[in-house]
Amino acid sequence: MPRLSVVDPATAEPTAKSLLNKVERALGVTPNMMRAMAVSPAVLDAYLSQSGALSKGALSGAVREQIALVAAVENSCEYCYAAHHVLGERADVNGDDLKTAGQGQASDLKTQAALTFAKAVIETRGFVSDQDLEEVRAAGYGDGEIGEIVANVALNVFTNYFNSVARTDIDFPVVALPAK
Repeated sequence: MPRLSVVDPATAEPTAKSLLNKVERALGVTPNMMRAMAVSPAVLDAYLSQSGALSKGALSGAVREQIALVAAVENSCEYCYAAHHVLGERADVNGDDLKTAGQGQASDLKTQAALTFAKAVIETRGFVSDQDLEEVRAAGYGDGEIGEIVANVALNVFTNYFNSVARTDIDFPVVALPAK
C-alpha cells in the first residue's frame, strides 16, 4: 500500500496539472511515481528537468535505460525495475540486454563499461577508484560522458529512493528483481 499520496491529474493544482500534462503527452500515460511526485510540484519539476536535460546529452537513451536498471537492482527498487524495462524497450534495448542490464551486463563492450562504472559509482557512493576511471575511459568515454553516467546514476538513485519511501504502486508490468 502506498505511503505517500498521489495527485489526480484532473483535479491537480495548476502547476502540478501542467507538469502532469507534459508527462501524459510524452509517455501516453501518467505513471504513479509522477503522480506521487506531483504532491510537491517542485519535486516533479526537479525530476523532469534533470531527466530532460540528460536526454539531450551524449549518452543514448538505451544506455541511460540500462544505467537505470543497474540502479534499480542495486537499490532494490521494484517500481523502477519494472518501469525501465518498458522504457528500455521503447529505447531499443534488446531483450537480452534488458534481462542482464540490472546485473551490470551488456552485449556491447562500450555499454558494458558504462554499466560497470555506474555500478561502481553506486557501490562506492561516488568514491570510485582510479582504475574504475581508467577502465571507463579506455572504453571510449570522455569526461563529459563520465559526468553524464554519474548524473544518470544520481537521477535514478533519487527515483529509487522516492519509490521505496512512497511504496509506489507499480503500474507497469511487474518484472522480478534479479539477485545482486
